[in-house]
Amino acid sequence: MTGQPDGADHHRGHGRGGGGRVRVPGPGADPPSGSDAPADPGRGALLVVGDVVTDVVARHRGPLASGTDTASVIRTLPGGAGANVACWAAHWGCADVRLLGRVGAESAAWHERELTACGVRPRLVVDPQAATGTVICLVDTDAAAERTFLTDSGAALRLDPDDWSEALLDGVGRLHLSGYLLFSESGRALVRTALASARARGMPVSLDPASAGFLVELGADRFLSLVEGVDVLLPSRDEARLLTGLPDAAAAAAELSRHVPLVVSKQGADGALVARNGDVLARVPAAPATPRDTTGAGDAFTGAFLAALLAGADTEAAAAQGCRAGARAVQHVGGRPPAPHGGTTSPTAPAHTG
Repeated sequence: MTGQPDGADHHRGHGRGGGGRVRVPGPGADPPSGSDAPADPGRGALLVVGDVVTDVVARHRGPLASGTDTASVIRTLPGGAGANVACWAAHWGCADVRLLGRVGAESAAWHERELTACGVRPRLVVDPQAATGTVICLVDTDAAAERTFLTDSGAALRLDPDDWSEALLDGVGRLHLSGYLLFSESGRALVRTALASARARGMPVSLDPASAGFLVELGADRFLSLVEGVDVLLPSRDEARLLTGLPDAAAAAAELSRHVPLVVSKQGADGALVARNGDVLARVPAAPATPRDTTGAGDAFTGAFLAALLAGADTEAAAAQGCRAGARAVQHVGGRPPAPHGGTTSPTAPAHTG
């Protein structure tokens, strides 16, 4: 597979190693027929900038058996926090969702097809040097479907300012940045560039910190300096605690909202907290669910939350929609909603030709 499906438009960018191919599909795909909420197209599109990766999900029961075999059910699925957010936003009614990401040639066509099937308009830079990022998700089905990630970021963290174009914001109402971008020098430079472009247009910007593990390496002070200018921060409970050093979830959300105007802190089975200007304004309850796989639940919350904001909902109502999406997400395997228009099941599957 070459990573270039028949008939796809492309041009050469200026990224490292001579640049990569940038896929720019024609006018966007129709919104998915199975979406859960109406959209207001007059409020503009959602542009997500972030990671596209291949998830290898291994569901096992009980602790891993060190040094020998552990019986598992293993599936290869499209993933990545940025890509998942985009797919969930489309699923929850955002009629025009766009995604900028970087992938390797070996699975570019597959990822493009899977994103398009979810109603997302992908702009995928094909990296000439690195393979698509891969995440091994270990899901313990005896521990509330809790998951552990083994991450090889690959091309995902090689997005850089040369992959950016001011034209990406044309027709866009909100910009969302995946926090994974902050974990590489080129990604941080892209965040600065994209933020400056959005602020010049008066466009709201949201960011999801993405990984408590990587935040430890980056450092809380550095993270907070990098997100200056962001309007909405969407941390998990653990990420909010880590960024503030406060063990109480509400106190952590409130403290973060002194740095970012609006903080919506995802609390898992406890719902969400909405904080602004140093105060918790709302505690939004979770929707009931029996979890099978918690991979991507936070991404589902974020995507549905942003879709609701674009449709004109207030923050608390948008957080409630995020909670419903999170509950929906944990009840099936993988980090994305089922693609209503189908999609392939393997990164090596041939492209559709009909």
